[in-house]
Amino acid sequence: MDGDDQGTGGGGGGQSAGGGGFITLDGVEKVFQVRRRAGLLRRERREVRAVDGISFEVARGEMVGYIGPNGAGKSTTIKMLTGILTPSGGRLRVAGIDPSRERTRLAHRIGVVFGQRTTLWWDLPLRDSYRLMHRMYRIPDRRYRENLDRCVELLDLGELLEVPVRQLSLGQRMRGDIAAALLHDPEVLYLDEPTIGLDVISKAKVRQFLKELNAERGTTVLLTTHDLTDIEQLCRRVMVIDHGRLMYDGSLAGLHEAGESERMLVVDLERELPPISLAPEGAGPGLRAVKVEGVRQWLAFPASASAAPLVARIAAEYPLMDLSVREPDIEAVIARMYEAAP
Repeated sequence: MDGDDQGTGGGGGGQSAGGGGFITLDGVEKVFQVRRRAGLLRRERREVRAVDGISFEVARGEMVGYIGPNGAGKSTTIKMLTGILTPSGGRLRVAGIDPSRERTRLAHRIGVVFGQRTTLWWDLPLRDSYRLMHRMYRIPDRRYRENLDRCVELLDLGELLEVPVRQLSLGQRMRGDIAAALLHDPEVLYLDEPTIGLDVISKAKVRQFLKELNAERGTTVLLTTHDLTDIEQLCRRVMVIDHGRLMYDGSLAGLHEAGESERMLVVDLERELPPISLAPEGAGPGLRAVKVEGVRQWLAFPASASAAPLVARIAAEYPLMDLSVREPDIEAVIARMYEAAP
């Protein structure tokens, strides 16, 4: 799907680039039976639909953002795609394999990074965890060394290889987990919050690494994240799930338009001034002053618009000390999509 294509809402999902689906979901559901106390001696059972009739295709080599608020059904979908959970209904295939029926066979073709849950051995140094994976996946020695060396270099893991996993920071462990997921050359990589806990420089390294991985090896990537910058820099296509249903499938620009979302310029001036106001030809569509606190001002503008001309005008016309751009919160985007729905 071209990045300029407009997406469509609803649970039907869009056709992916390149024709056939390497990952295919057709009316997939996952229902959990939950018991809760209904009195002193009685419990009642109710159904929770974590995933509710989702259909979509992802072509081989695509990088797709799969986003939504907490509890939307993202992790449940990923667990069904890996075979950890069995769907309650519908049809699901990854590289032609039914994940829940052939989980072991599929494991050799996928890599998974689950945010806060590590696949590394807690008390072992990183290097020993990697050696165990070398044996578990029966990776040829030469390929293992090449993959490990490349991951160590690009993810800056050289000084961490002898450090026990329990002593690593969250950001260090996330980089270690990404490397572990790639040692066996997976065709599909599922990433759940891959830049969580990383500083700005480390985030940039991880994003560049994933770009190169996709470009050089054609690895298919399904990315869940709350950081929309991850999506902007890595994915041409984004899917939004909420309450177990697919609400949107298309470009990120189309998502912002559908949700009428705004980005925020946070401007620090040299001295206190009235709210910043630019001439219409330089302000761009929809620029508005939101708040002024001393020398700091907040300016909102459409998320689909470029910040560059605004920054240039403000720097030219005002005594600027500092400026940052804040991305819209995905929960707010989805809420506005609901409000705009007929």
